[in-house]
Amino acid sequence: MNEPSSSTSHHKDSSLRFKISKLDVFYGAKQAVFGLSLNIPTNKITALIGPSGCGKSTFLRTLNRMNETIRNTRVQGEILLDGQQIHQLDVVGLRRRVGMVFQRPNPFPKSIYENVAYGPRINTTASRAELDRIVESSLRRAVLWEEVKDRLRDPATGLSGGQQQRLCIARTLANDPEVLLLDEPASALDPISTAKIEELLVELKNLTTIAIVTHNMQQAARISDFTAFLLTGQLIEFSPTPHLFTTPTDPRTEAYITGRFG
Repeated sequence: MNEPSSSTSHHKDSSLRFKISKLDVFYGAKQAVFGLSLNIPTNKITALIGPSGCGKSTFLRTLNRMNETIRNTRVQGEILLDGQQIHQLDVVGLRRRVGMVFQRPNPFPKSIYENVAYGPRINTTASRAELDRIVESSLRRAVLWEEVKDRLRDPATGLSGGQQQRLCIARTLANDPEVLLLDEPASALDPISTAKIEELLVELKNLTTIAIVTHNMQQAARISDFTAFLLTGQLIEFSPTPHLFTTPTDPRTEAYITGRFG
């Protein structure tokens, strides 16, 4: 397995944002993830691919302890964020640092402005002028500002699906996360909206580390730097994306990416 190396960095591991080792996740008696070890490199896009029910979303949700909201979930193993054990961190602070965007856009039933201002308003003592600045810069980073700048007071639910998803990304970016987790963010969107989200993610990796679950093999190939292939809760292969798609080392990876199963 080709782990991203840290030899290029000056500090020992600044090139790795997450170091995950021997991760097991259980829902009650059922085990969903088995002994998964993986490093997620800083300021890169890491794609998680594999058939439905293979543990991709479960794994993604462990990275900001989202699984704790599900009853009887047990997580074993080590997850380090910038060298810190995430289970020793304050969970609210962790979720500010590691933001999440879900498959279906879920804007709050508030105005476009209030959706984006929500996090900074409860997490900081930002003045009105600072909030205005944060809202504008977050919407700009989500490539949505030009489309909504004249309707910031309108309800967010009036936006199209693609715009709502970019609004959810802007809402997450308003907290200045170090990591952005995306669980199939474009699966409910049309091709034009999907292309906009993909372009946006490629730009955002300069500011934040991205991990994305996708069912869309072409999407993983287009936008990610590294790809992890999961099957039945196990990591089968993890390599730089071009390598995984052109010369996979495991026959199961090849069978999946060529469409023989999944």
